[in-house]
Amino acid sequence: MLGGTRFVGRAVVAAALERGDAVTAVHRGLTGRLPAGVRAVRADRTDPAGLAAALAPLGPWDAVVDTWAGAPAAAAAAAALLRGRAARYGYVSSASVYRWGEHVDESSPLVDGDPDAGEGDYAAQKRGAELGVLRAHPGAVLARAGLVLGPYEDVGRLPWWLSRTARGGRVVAPGRPERPLQLVDARDLAGWLLAALDGGLQGPYDVASPSGHATTRRLLEACVAATGGGAELVWVPEDDLAAAGAEPWTHLPCWVPEGGEWAGFLEADTSRAAAAGLACRPVEATVEDTWAWVRREGVPPQRPDRPVHGLPPGLEARLLAGR
Repeated sequence: MLGGTRFVGRAVVAAALERGDAVTAVHRGLTGRLPAGVRAVRADRTDPAGLAAALAPLGPWDAVVDTWAGAPAAAAAAAALLRGRAARYGYVSSASVYRWGEHVDESSPLVDGDPDAGEGDYAAQKRGAELGVLRAHPGAVLARAGLVLGPYEDVGRLPWWLSRTARGGRVVAPGRPERPLQLVDARDLAGWLLAALDGGLQGPYDVASPSGHATTRRLLEACVAATGGGAELVWVPEDDLAAAGAEPWTHLPCWVPEGGEWAGFLEADTSRAAAAGLACRPVEATVEDTWAWVRREGVPPQRPDRPVHGLPPGLEARLLAGR
């Protein structure tokens, strides 16, 4: 495991341990922690020489999993170092690699990416990393994840909703209550990816639930129920949200409008991953387990490479006024 101390990487490590796998995690030691039973190797993957020295006495491995979301050159360098030393290779990518507004399924047009690039646009970074992985491991599995939720989330989407509903009172609920959502629990993503590597799958898979596996209502009502804060959901129409300047996805995590530039978002065809064994647990289970983790460990510090999520209090007050 390249990384393994936070969110999806941590879920992969946990799933591998549950299966009885021997796990080696190569990480910088800067964030999170590894569970007992993992062989930990400290290395900074942005230093190719240091990473090469750390990996030199190790391996071979049945499989390698990488979740890198930074400069593509780092993912490409690690993949090159592991060429010939791993039977299978899996990279957790993102649906962001598809050209905006054109994503239907795995055959949809992709953004440009450079495997040797440094830091840049998130979508280009993920696509560049894919290309770097494929250059060294042509048969790699590319798990293009959709909206990922679950315990250990360090992006701030579901933890914000949980923290907000836990405070109680009137809470802005965005748009149409039955607006379909499309998501995947990090643990379901992890389990699927490990099984895909075992099964010899190759190429890209859009790893998310079918659209409508959950709705905005189900997600937010699950947050109210799990936190027990007595929050009251106040449904605010899309037009009113837009007029007030509320930003989809960031101010109101997990939600986007159903039309305009967002048309088709959260509606991709993910049947290929489902046919390859992806099973998504109910959103209520994801919410309950995430709240249990938040109460146990607290919300992680804000990631510097992600925007701050959540509705500013002043904007929330303006949206609720008169409703």
